[in-house]
Amino acid sequence: MTPTPQPQKTGFPVEEPMLDDRHRAATQSTWISVAVNAVLSTAQVIIGLFAQSQSLISDGFHSLSDLIADFVVLAANKVSRQRADSMHPYGHARFETVASLVLGLILMVAAAGMLLVAGRKFLAPDEIPRVHVIALYAALFTLVAKEGLFRYMLSVARRVGSSMLAANAWHARADAASSLVVALGIAGNLMGWPFLDPLAAAAVGLMIARTGGAFVFKALQRLADSGLSLEETAKIRSLLLETPGVKDVHDLRTRYMGDDVLIDVHLMVDGRASASEAHLIGIAASERLKHAGDAIHHQILDVLVHIDTEDDSGEEAHTYPTLPTRDQLVTALTDALARISANTNPPMPEMMLHYLNDRVEMDWIFPSPLTQEEKAWIFAAAADLSARFSCIAHIRVLTVIDEVGRTTLVADSP
Repeated sequence: MTPTPQPQKTGFPVEEPMLDDRHRAATQSTWISVAVNAVLSTAQVIIGLFAQSQSLISDGFHSLSDLIADFVVLAANKVSRQRADSMHPYGHARFETVASLVLGLILMVAAAGMLLVAGRKFLAPDEIPRVHVIALYAALFTLVAKEGLFRYMLSVARRVGSSMLAANAWHARADAASSLVVALGIAGNLMGWPFLDPLAAAAVGLMIARTGGAFVFKALQRLADSGLSLEETAKIRSLLLETPGVKDVHDLRTRYMGDDVLIDVHLMVDGRASASEAHLIGIAASERLKHAGDAIHHQILDVLVHIDTEDDSGEEAHTYPTLPTRDQLVTALTDALARISANTNPPMPEMMLHYLNDRVEMDWIFPSPLTQEEKAWIFAAAADLSARFSCIAHIRVLTVIDEVGRTTLVADSP
């Protein structure tokens, strides 16, 4: 029986061990970051005030912004791990993207504050103080600590495949780079160029603004349902075409759900395939994608497959809505047989329909052999329906000939 084109959904929830690993890794690495940033921000601000170093104070507030970002990550990690519900049928993974957006905004706000303070210093260059040498030691210690934190967090992010953790890791790398600039600015101040300290603070602000802007841009792209790259999409198309029974692929669309991917696709199959066969082909294609996560570097959360018996991707409109439905054809056949046989209880067939090329092909399958009189009724009814519905391409009459359901062709109208 030819399937009426309809969508079928095959979902692939992310495996629980992966979710648990990601959650544990995110929680552990983030709490370590919290501890490091809490110590550094406190030490930098206190030492910066004592040593009169604007760049070290700015870097301290940068570390404080990291501390706030860490709590954002912890909250997002908890929410994104929740299971799907009626309000979020695809789960809560996109909260990770929201967290990345918030992280970027935090960085941009922190950068704006640093640039504002540095700008005020440049307006009064004679008031720039000479910093104490302890500020240099604090900046170098911060540099080492932040670089170590970056390497640790990035390794965790790559192991569990989390863009949110990766964003937080690169946040730490930006901190390490800013601490290097701060150390150079303080060293320059100590060597007799006082303006290098606020200049370093301004440079830190610009670096942070650039990093924050990149996070915001990427998060907004994903929230706006941007898809995978052309290379990854081509790989998905190739995998689908390799599935036995798939004749063509079109209307392939992808979008992100957090770090996972949702896929919608139309698969064209043989127009005379049964609904169950077409469904099986769709499942096989979806399973092929499910196990190809490494090939496209993403975990596939869900695949929505639409089965087509003809290519409906072009501009030419098909007339399916105007073709007679099964109920209309069954009613017409029942009426014709009742009229032709003078209501002598004629046999009724199982009807299989094929809607192809804007026409209808019909198979009438009778459960037992037909008498000559019944054949005459059936042939007359077939002629009646063909005259009534000009869209009927042809009608095949078959009968079941044994207990296993095998059939034989009785007639096939042109």
